[in-house]
Amino acid sequence: KMNLGIAEGVALVVALAQRLAAVSNPACDLAVCPPAILIPPLVEALKGSAIMLGAQDCHSEARGAHTGDISAFMVKDAGCGFVILGHSERRADHGESDAEVKAKAAASHAADLITIICIGETQDQRDQAQAADVVAAQLAGSLPSDSSAENTVIAYEPVWAIGT
Repeated sequence: KMNLGIAEGVALVVALAQRLAAVSNPACDLAVCPPAILIPPLVEALKGSAIMLGAQDCHSEARGAHTGDISAFMVKDAGCGFVILGHSERRADHGESDAEVKAKAAASHAADLITIICIGETQDQRDQAQAADVVAAQLAGSLPSDSSAENTVIAYEPVWAIGT
């Protein structure tokens, strides 16, 4: 999301890291994926923590004249291990297609990042009993051929269930 400034973002992850450190043998992994501007200070804030860091998006190209975008290599170089791709807000606000998500995922894999591919149906699609078809099409269209359990996580998040 695009809600916190640098000081607030750092304070939040420091609090999360302290809470996680108090848990012996946590039953899950925890990753945060902040806006790109927060990645460098969070890399520092999370040193020694079990919390992993990711980015909210990356470009499908490794380099080029893409003002305002960041490449998967840049995400990796900044200290991230993950990148979220295909979030419904990016699909809606930026018109991202399954093909673009697939190209970004291929770039993410080439940069040795774990790719979190988001899929999910809208309320209208759910009401029209199209959810399974929509999600299957998103999945098929968004996964590059080199996807595996080691480099890809599928996040099913129905659009109708997303909060702000």
